[in-house]
Amino acid sequence: MIRIFGTIFAGLMGLAFGSFLNVCLSRWPEGESVVAPRSHCRSCTHTLAWWENIPLFSWLALRGRCRNCRASIGVRYPLVELAVGVLWAACAWRFPQWGFNPDTPVLEVYWGLAILVGEMSFYWLLIALAMLDAENLWLPDWLTLPGVALGFIVFLLKSKLSSDTIPPTYGALSIQNRILWHLSFRWLLGIFAAAALILLIRWVYWLIRRREGIGLGDAKLMALQAAWLGLPGALLSFGLGVVLGAAVALAQLAMPSARTESETWAASKLPLGTFLCIGGIVSGLWGQQIIAAYLRWAGF
Repeated sequence: MIRIFGTIFAGLMGLAFGSFLNVCLSRWPEGESVVAPRSHCRSCTHTLAWWENIPLFSWLALRGRCRNCRASIGVRYPLVELAVGVLWAACAWRFPQWGFNPDTPVLEVYWGLAILVGEMSFYWLLIALAMLDAENLWLPDWLTLPGVALGFIVFLLKSKLSSDTIPPTYGALSIQNRILWHLSFRWLLGIFAAAALILLIRWVYWLIRRREGIGLGDAKLMALQAAWLGLPGALLSFGLGVVLGAAVALAQLAMPSARTESETWAASKLPLGTFLCIGGIVSGLWGQQIIAAYLRWAGF
């Protein structure tokens, strides 16, 4: 019962933080403050009443239009709110069972909650970066780089919780420290390797086409995903993102307008970061199952 209530609460909090994210997505590219002024229509500057700010409900009640000027309110607003709400609820539902055990040490419960909040922040960041890249082809460093650091900190917390399972016998502390140092070094190597993959592709593309094909922001985004998911999870998100991006590109090429303006289409840019973020969400939720199924299929 506690898990159910916790999941519902996390989902509602996700809707609220998704609503705040919509404010950020509208104002960050314009260099505006996310605190002031109050939420308003971007077309007529009509200040929204309290009931016009309720996540999901307000968009449905207003039928996707401003109450004052009847300007269209993009579908991005309810989609972002719903996505954050669903992902946060999924994080809460997957919270380990030991967190609800009254015999679990209080410190471990607090650390588990810190990891949970960190994972929620990860998905919030992925949705933010996906939308910023889709709408503005922009992956800001002040989101990706702190995301890398936060992901590594959460990894250390998870590793510490795992190493605490070693019995407190003579020499156990030394073993724990060596395990943590070894795991941390491997994790850092994975972060750099994920970023290096994008840099290598960027360099090869420049050698062939003599122009930039992939931005540096995508390399930092891959580092962020490796910090949270590990190198295998990041590679899975990369593969999923590339396949999704290729499918979208082929769908666009199949349109008659794209065939008649082939040169313009060839020079157009696709938001690779958006596809990588979608791949990262899938990898974060089901990555272990997908990788295990692939290894079974491949006979490993």
